[in-house]
Amino acid sequence: MGQGDVPDIVVGRLPIYLRALKRLQADGHEITSSHELSRRLGISSAQIRKDLSHFGEFGKQGTGYHISALSNALEGILHVDREWHVALVGVGDLGRALAHYGGFVDRGFRISLLFDSDPAKIGQKIGDLTIRSLDDLAQSITENGIKMAMIATPAGAAQEVANHLVAAGVRSILSYAPIVLSIPDEVHVQYIDPVIHLQKMAFYLD
Repeated sequence: MGQGDVPDIVVGRLPIYLRALKRLQADGHEITSSHELSRRLGISSAQIRKDLSHFGEFGKQGTGYHISALSNALEGILHVDREWHVALVGVGDLGRALAHYGGFVDRGFRISLLFDSDPAKIGQKIGDLTIRSLDDLAQSITENGIKMAMIATPAGAAQEVANHLVAAGVRSILSYAPIVLSIPDEVHVQYIDPVIHLQKMAFYLD
């Protein structure tokens, strides 16, 4: 089955399954079941089995799933059985927090390039990385073969940044900017806007 044949909502659940499997593995478990995953994740066991069936046969009825084998399989399906180098554009408070976050590396991602438009920030170091000028973005991304980027700029700058990233060869963008980007169909974009989630949560409050 090709990538285009798998519903996006199914792909979106695979990292959730992988995270649960890694936690089970860390706790010393070797075998699990769709019922156990269902209990932990709040997703029906039937849905879990259906999602996994898009990619082959995993586990056996009565014996469940071998956690390490299923975890390795999901890493391969998600292409996170390798390390992806990521560019981060926008090194304000949010960008700095992302640059310092230690949870990317052990899950297949490493922030390798930092960019900002503020002359006062250019040349500063965060860990081993030096903040570069946006003027260097295209050349740096091309030279380093970067295919994935995160945008943590204000909304007003995000579209121009996205245009430069796409022109430089980036094919996946995670945007924290509170704006919907105009992106070519062949480029995949995901959005994270905490305010949207807070607004949804507020609906359920008295």
